[in-house]
Amino acid sequence: MNCLLLLLLCFCLSVCPLVTVMVSWFPSFALYHSLHMGFPDFGSICSDFLFKFLVIGSAGTGKSCLLHQFIENKFKQDSNHTIGVEFGSRVVNVGGKTVKLQIWDTAGQERFRSVTRSYYRGAAGALLVYDITSRETYNSLAAWLTDARTLASPNIVVILCGNKKDLDPEREVTFLEASRFAQENELMFLETSALTGENVEEAFLKCARTILNKIDSGELDPERMGSGIQYGDASLRQLRQPRSAQAVAPQPCGC
Repeated sequence: MNCLLLLLLCFCLSVCPLVTVMVSWFPSFALYHSLHMGFPDFGSICSDFLFKFLVIGSAGTGKSCLLHQFIENKFKQDSNHTIGVEFGSRVVNVGGKTVKLQIWDTAGQERFRSVTRSYYRGAAGALLVYDITSRETYNSLAAWLTDARTLASPNIVVILCGNKKDLDPEREVTFLEASRFAQENELMFLETSALTGENVEEAFLKCARTILNKIDSGELDPERMGSGIQYGDASLRQLRQPRSAQAVAPQPCGC
């Protein structure tokens, strides 16, 4: 029965760019991803890299709307609280490289935290989202950041997103205050609007660009288990091989 459910879910993901994954109904699916870095294998991969991304933060901050805006390029009008996780993917061009972002949008409600934490494992990047009109969502950022760095990786690339910028008259958190928090915690920072689309794409691209830069500098190794990064193009792995292991030239015989 579980196998049939998995096959049905894989089919849905292959025809829909965004689908809600009800992990409380599909425990075997959640276990599969928690054990396999969270990279679904849904068909052929036409990209140089695959990055696993998270969208995390308190309930009601607009995480699902950010993901929908990024995937569909439009605002999600009838958005309800996420149950478990939502999944979306999109191929983007970053610095001349084609990167497939596989994005897990986690529920912000406390009752789902024990389930959604299993999806943190092996994430390369994350959008940490708060609502600029809600002081409460801002105050909980430290706890969400600790979870990401503890459960995913200390090296996870995180961008702080102050969402609902379109509601500036109702603002409870200043840009300067959030900017200071980002600086103190070594995060990138943008204010976004899922409604208008302002800075939504830039948030994902900025995070992906930083990951690529860290790969190029050797700070991140795609070959490391749990890095949240996979090669989409096998030739890239071969090109990068000499960086980590130079072939030892045979010594001439002295006899």
